[in-house]
Amino acid sequence: MNTLFLAWQDPKSRAWFPIGKLTHDGQRYHFCYIQGALQAQTEVNFQPLFTFPDFHQSYTSIELFPPFANRLLRRSRPEYPDFIQWLNLAPEANGSLQTEIDPITLLARSGGKRATDHFEVFPLPERNEAGEYQIYFFAHGLSHYPSTAQQRASECTVGEELLLVQDLQNQSDSRALMLRTEDRHIVGFCPRYLVPDLFELVYEFPREVRVVVEKVNPAPTPLQYRLLCKLTAKWQPNFYPFAGLEYQPLAKELVQVK
Repeated sequence: MNTLFLAWQDPKSRAWFPIGKLTHDGQRYHFCYIQGALQAQTEVNFQPLFTFPDFHQSYTSIELFPPFANRLLRRSRPEYPDFIQWLNLAPEANGSLQTEIDPITLLARSGGKRATDHFEVFPLPERNEAGEYQIYFFAHGLSHYPSTAQQRASECTVGEELLLVQDLQNQSDSRALMLRTEDRHIVGFCPRYLVPDLFELVYEFPREVRVVVEKVNPAPTPLQYRLLCKLTAKWQPNFYPFAGLEYQPLAKELVQVK
């Protein structure tokens, strides 16, 4: 895992835009804006971030850039072990975490959400050992559902299959994909950033797109971390995830950031 995208939500229209790309080559971090940032600027007057003031430059640093580092929970925090367990990233031995988890992996799994702004991060899907498209995500939107849906989400079991259902009359996004259990309970939404890829994958191989429950975190775990899912699909020949125009880089120059 070495590539993340940064998305921004306009607080007025509630529309989401992918705006930037972060990569790590093993030594340095690199950030550049993508075409979605210009779309956001044109439609809702999105402005460059303080750390990255120019849409058309790329930035590099040995240390993780502040807009991303500030989204990580410090290892020294008492709730850190619980947080890692919610993300299902590292086993515990004798009550203590035994391995250091790299920042990219933490951000990819958690989404890097903060209550104080309108940004979210998400990973580039990867091929698993079977050569399939694979990505992990938490069910979105549970806080907008009644307590019965939240209760059903808490009753899901590891390995339980969830079905994708298009929410055609959703006024905000008619392509939104709901997550439904076999007994017809809605337990959240698939992340919006996966939808374009999924429509392409489902169109070609509908029976080979699978969402299963990877981990269920009981209350009082925050709803945004309640239901962890794993999505797999057949990786088609000549298929590239997030290949749309909005994901294409804008950068023409490189800027060193200390």
